[in-house]
Parts: sequence; structure tokens; C-alpha cells
Amino acid sequence: MVSSDCLDQLNLLSTDDFRVMNRIPRVMKVPGVISEFEEDQQTMSQKRVIIVSNQLPLRASRDSFSNEWRFEFDENELLAQLKDAFPPDTEVRYVGTLKADVDVADQDEVAHVLREKFSCETIFLPVDMQNKFYHGFCKHYLWPLFHYMMPRTGSDGVRFDRSQWQAYVSANKIFADKVLEVTDRDDEDEDHVWVHDYHLMALPTFLRRRSHRVKLGFFLHSPFPSSDIYKTLPVRDDILKALLNCDLIGFHTFDYARHFLSSCRRILGLHSESNRGYIALEYYGRTVTIKILPAGIHMGQLESVMSEDSTVKKAKALKEKYEGKIMMVGVDDLDLFKGITQKFSAMGELLETNQELRGKVVLVQITNPARSSGPDVQEFLDEANRIANEVNNKYGRPGYEPIVFIRGPVTTQEKFAYYAIAECCVVTPVRDGMNLVPYKYTVCKQGCPVLDKALGVDENSPPKNSVILVSEFIGCSPSLSGAIRVNPWNTGEMASAMYSAIDLPKTEKQMRHEKHYKYISSHDVAYWARSFTQDLERACKDHYHKRYWRIGLGLAFRLVALEPNFRKLLGDTLNSAYKRTNSRLILLDYDGTMMPPTSVNKGPSHEVVSVLNRLCDDPRNIVFIVSGRDRDTLSKWFSSCEKLGIAAEHGYFTRWTRDSPWETYRSIDLSWKEVVEPIMQLYMEATDGSCIENKETALVWHHQDADPDFGLFQAKELHDHLENVLANEPVVVKRGQQIVEVKPQGLSKGVVVENLISTMRGRGKSPDFLLCIGDDRSDEDMFESIARSSANPTLPTIAEIFACTVGQKPSMAKYYVDDIVEVIGLLRGIAEASVQPN
Repeated sequence: MVSSDCLDQLNLLSTDDFRVMNRIPRVMKVPGVISEFEEDQQTMSQKRVIIVSNQLPLRASRDSFSNEWRFEFDENELLAQLKDAFPPDTEVRYVGTLKADVDVADQDEVAHVLREKFSCETIFLPVDMQNKFYHGFCKHYLWPLFHYMMPRTGSDGVRFDRSQWQAYVSANKIFADKVLEVTDRDDEDEDHVWVHDYHLMALPTFLRRRSHRVKLGFFLHSPFPSSDIYKTLPVRDDILKALLNCDLIGFHTFDYARHFLSSCRRILGLHSESNRGYIALEYYGRTVTIKILPAGIHMGQLESVMSEDSTVKKAKALKEKYEGKIMMVGVDDLDLFKGITQKFSAMGELLETNQELRGKVVLVQITNPARSSGPDVQEFLDEANRIANEVNNKYGRPGYEPIVFIRGPVTTQEKFAYYAIAECCVVTPVRDGMNLVPYKYTVCKQGCPVLDKALGVDENSPPKNSVILVSEFIGCSPSLSGAIRVNPWNTGEMASAMYSAIDLPKTEKQMRHEKHYKYISSHDVAYWARSFTQDLERACKDHYHKRYWRIGLGLAFRLVALEPNFRKLLGDTLNSAYKRTNSRLILLDYDGTMMPPTSVNKGPSHEVVSVLNRLCDDPRNIVFIVSGRDRDTLSKWFSSCEKLGIAAEHGYFTRWTRDSPWETYRSIDLSWKEVVEPIMQLYMEATDGSCIENKETALVWHHQDADPDFGLFQAKELHDHLENVLANEPVVVKRGQQIVEVKPQGLSKGVVVENLISTMRGRGKSPDFLLCIGDDRSDEDMFESIARSSANPTLPTIAEIFACTVGQKPSMAKYYVDDIVEVIGLLRGIAEASVQPN
């Protein structure tokens, strides 16, 4: 087996050699867990994965004598392990900054070396931008906010700094430019770009603007806060819109994904749907898929490090040192979210309430160096030292120190040695993204032949066992079903959990260990990477089946995906067809088509009435308003339109002119309303902001002014409730845009279209021109009916058909206009054509 020391030398020599020798056995313990696994191996062949992160997974050092730079992959970094996670014929390239200050004069040479030998594209940010981008906006503003720390007011508070945000955006654009340099090749559409973590959340916008079909995935390694906390971010819209330019967005846990989706719903008004196990958002015709899968570890690398002499020697020494004692171990970064002070306080309470454990139980706490500097880090360290000293002074004795506080850096080999002999692993952050420490601990407790032999473990020894005490607020907690979960803010609960972990029977420890090891070994880094890229490939399968339009400036940019035959309705095209025809049917939705849905005054404007009257004055035209509104309201609003036809309540009531009688679709029994109205009344009273609209033939429960999440929840409950109650009634219970509606069966705007066309043909005026404009789901019934009729060879052909939706979005219509202003403009244009001589 190749030792880590040998690999270090190979890293310093040649990346080509490294890529061959560094294939420490990757583990895929459960073949076929990822669906279509073998097929995906083929689809990934000859492709390139570009991994983009704030920092390259490299160690950099400079020889003090020769002054030459030396580089090596940091095998402890998750992103460095990804190069071993893909099939051998997949090219893996990295894009990021270097964890070292390189003189400007040396930057070109360093970048060339890293590109040629390490497949790394290096970004060198200006010092001022780096400080504002990383140390400012990322670490001092985003990091606390994403870990549920609200911005504080006062002199010691962290405030939003516009210049730091601008540096963040500028840095993200530089990253995007570098990615575009890498993807600048003939087959760039074969590239998979995988962006990592909160430092680069604006990058997708800049990348998508320049490359429509790049396969773009993003994975957030930190928590995503609840929507109430996220909403405090002044640039909340910009970040969400930027992320939605990805094809796939990944999270470690469902909680993080749920908070993201809730923010999209509450801030942008977007709703997610689940289809065959996949969660997705529809965003301007594009499907953005949400991926939930915790990261894994590199099993081969861990087993290799465990077999090294330095690991084995350290483990033997630690076993002798702590012989007869119960050792618990914790390994955390040095920051205030890792729960180290809470852990120390719980250790003190454990010894206070269980005197028999004094002199027996030891908590070894190893901390990695802090990733950022500041007074808060020093204050936290001082507090941790104070609590540790208090516990040690109170319960310690010569030769016994209850809390062993080891401040790093500590080598990986030494950490693994502690893992191998510890009875329990205690990982209790108050908030953390994933945290792979329990995974590494479990694998080290499973051991390897070399380590087992050194520790006196043989085939006659009892089965391996381990216990994990884990915070319920970290990403790995849901995947460790055998762990003891604790609330780190409850010191008493943590102390009790520590006692339970120590007191567990060995058989119980063995069962928990086996359960964890089976999951961890099968869901390793290779599983994580291949599952993500497989879902990215699936999310991008429609890239070549749609046309794309750029909309918006700056971070408001978004890509609109349209069907290939979906095109904008131009005035010249419509006018030309209008002039060539003599029997025209014009069908217009009202709300959202002739009148903005946000308008307080819902009645038609003077301009709308004027245009409609001009169209109706042409004897070759039949013009109808087709609406879900009640007939009394529509009659009142359009009382000045003498020749205008109205189809009210989705066509149940129809009249051809103002003075003609109302025709009904059919005689129906409305006794069901007596059952439905009291039920809707209950939901209205229980849902603040909701209301009931009582039509002659339908009842509608509206929740557009209710809390978005609660309104959706209540709408689903009401829908299910009504469907059960009305199972034997001739009605349809339908959920629409912020409504639940109950109406008679067989009633839709599509039926209106069929009846009007049929009536015109019966009168000897078969239409040769059909214009139908609408904006919402109910109007799709009209578009579908038109498409079905035009495709039926047994029906007379309508020469000119224009089914048009308002807004660029997926639709059964063949045409679109951008907004209501364009609708009025088109109608005005053909109205003027009506009075012009042919």
C-alpha cells in the first residue's frame, strides 16, 4: 500500500505520476445503489468535471533556501478527494484561489505550474478585494447569518457593508470568467461545472449569462438558515435569483433544502413540486432540481493513513497512556459555533453528578486552527480555556486531567490514533453544515489489519464497537441513526447523554457501530460525487430541446426557456392575418390579461373599453370576454360595450351581446354549496388573510393574502377535505393559483371555445381567424381545446389561429406577449386595421 509520505513526495514531483499513484482504492461498497450506475459510467466518459471553490484543495509552501514554491494536494480536503471519485477517463479540473500570498511577479509562473501539473486554474484576487470578499462579507457577515446568528445593532454589531457586497460580486465574476476560460472549447456543453459553498453564490448568474447550456450544479456545505433569518439579508433576492440560474442545487439535509425552498416561496413567490422522488422549482420555463445528499469520506485514504507507522505508534502510545480510563474524543474547528464551551460545561456536570467517574473519564478535545481572525475568536478561546481550567482544577488530581485541551494544528495521523482508542466521539456544534468527524471516527474504530495487530486485536477479540454523541443541529445527524442525539444548549441533557454513552452495554455499542459503518462505507465520497453528477445530467436533459432568452440586468439576470415553436406574437404578423380574413373570433381573458392582477381597482380602464368597442363595431368580429368572474360583476363593468360577448364563471353563463339573454351551460343541482360553504368558512376563520368568493355556480376559497406557507398547507388540507366530502357529487375540486375552487363537472374555458366555434359554424359564419389571449392555468384549457380542434381533420380548418399567453412561460399556446401593455397594443393595432380600407 502506498504510504502518505510517499504520496507527498510524488505530489512534489509530478502531477501525472500523482494521478496514477494516488488512486488509493476508492470504495463503492454497494453496487447498483445509484440507479443506472453502469450506464452513467458510460455517459460520464470523456467528459470533464470542473470543480469551483473559493480555495484550491492544495497545500503551498516556499523553500527557505531555494525560494521555490512547492505544492501538494491536501488529502484531508473533501474537494481534493473528488479527483478519485470519478471514472479514470473523466478529466477533473479545479478553479479557485491559493492558500498563500504569491508575489505578482511569480503569479504567472505559479499559475502555469498548477495548471500543467495539478489541473488547477488559479485565481489571484487583489488584496483589498480578497479582504472585503472573504474576510469581510463571507466570514463576518454571511457565515454567522447562515449559522443562525442574526445581525446585531450597536457598536459591536456586524452590519451589512455595501462595499463588501460589491467585492463579493466582483470576486464571483472573476471566478466565472476563469471558469469560462476553462470551458472555452468546441464541446463545452459536455462540461459539468460543480460550484461549492456560500462564497460563490453569485457566480451562477455570470456563468449562465455567457453559457446557456453549461451543466451547472451548486452544493452548499453550510446550513441554509430559516426564511425569517435569511430575509434579513439586504441582498436576499439577488442571491436567490443567482442560485436559481443553476440546474441542480445540493444540500446536506432536508432541513437546509426546506429553508431554501421556503425562502424562494416567501421572497420570490416560487413553489416547489415533487415528481418521482425529485424536488424541483419551475423558474421561467427552466426546471431547477433540488438534491439532498450528505457528503461522504474517502474510505481508501482513511484506511491508508490508519496503516502508517506514525498512526500505529501514536495509537499504541495513547492506549498505554489511557489504560484503565474511559476516553471521549472531540475534534472541531476553533470557532464559536462548534459547541466546545458547552461540551466542557457538560463534562463538568457529568463529574459533579457522578462521583464514581472522577479519575476515570477523560475528554480529549482537539481543535483545528481558526479559519478567520477577530476578537470573537479570541473571546471564545478565552472562555473555553476558563471552563476547562475550572473543571480540571475542581476534579483533577496528579496524573489525571479530566479535560485535555489540545490546540492544533494536529496531524491527521495523530487524530486517527485518538479516534482508534476513544470509547466515544462527542461532536456537539450548536450549528454546523455537515461535519465528517463522526464518519472518520467510525472507520477508525473499525480499524485495519496493521492497526488491529498493534492494538492487540485479533480474530478472537469481540466485535468492533463505538458510540457517537452528536448534536441534533448538524448535517450528519440524520444519517447517523444509531447516534445519541443531544441539544448542546442543554448542559444537563448532554451530561446525561455522556453517561449513557459510557454505560451502554457492549452488544448495544456493537450494533450501533455496525449500523453506522455499513452506511458510511457505502455512502462514501465516490457515491456522493457520482450521485450528484448523475442528477446533474438528468436535470440538464432538456437543454437542447428548448430555446433560451436572456432577461434582466446584473444579478436580476435570468434565462427563460421556451419550447422551440413558442414565439412572440408580433403586431405585423397579427395585423396581416387579420386583414386577410372576414369571420373573426376574438377571445380574451380578463384578470391578468386586460387588467393587472395587483391592481386595487379591478374594473376595466377607459382605454380597454374603448379598444373593445372599436373591435366590436366591425361586423366581421365576434369578441368575447371569457372569465371566471361572476356575471353580475362583468355585466356592470362592461355595460358600455353593447356588442361585447361575455362568458362568465368559466362559461356557465354566456351572452352574445349586452341586450341578449344569458344562456346557461346546462341545468345543474347546486345543493352541494350548502355542504361546501360551512367547510370553507371554517378554513377562512382558521387562516388569517383568506376569504371566500361565492359565485352562482361555484365557491372559491382565496389565500393570496395569507401567510405563504400556511396558506399552501391549508389549501392542501381544504382540497383533500372537500374531495372526501364531495366524492359522490357531480363537482370538481380544483386547486389554482392561491385558490381552492369547487365548480360543476365538465365546466371549463375549453368548453366555451368549443361551443362558440360550433355556434358560429351553425350560423354559417365558420371562423377563419381566431385570437385567444390568456395568462393563467384556466386559460390553458382554451389553448388545449384550440390545439385539439386544429389537429382534428374532421373539423373545418381555421386559417389563422393565434393562441397567446401573457408572459414567457411554459404554455399550450404557440405565442406569447410580455405583459398587459403589449396585449392592449396588439388589440389597438387590429382595431385600427378594422377601420382602414382594404
